[in-house]
Amino acid sequence: MKTIIKRPILTEKMTMLGERNQYAFEVDINANKIEIAQEITRRFSVDIESIRTIRYKGKRKSQFTRRGRLEGSRASWKKAIVTLKEGQMIELLEA
Repeated sequence: MKTIIKRPILTEKMTMLGERNQYAFEVDINANKIEIAQEITRRFSVDIESIRTIRYKGKRKSQFTRRGRLEGSRASWKKAIVTLKEGQMIELLEA
């Protein structure tokens, strides 16, 4: 069984979007909106209004060493921004 939701994204911008009932998660790159909605509903027991997904391509990286230049890339990843229905919320930071 694959994990669809990897982690919540907690940045300054996402904190401001939390005031409008929007939350962001890093999700599996092969997951679709239906699977993401089912997983969030199951895990947090909330009603979802809409989901937007964004795919980020991994950045190319190079490093110079004594033996020459090493090249590689960071992994590609996918972000899902979930809008909840009015009056719903997700407690990401439990104090």
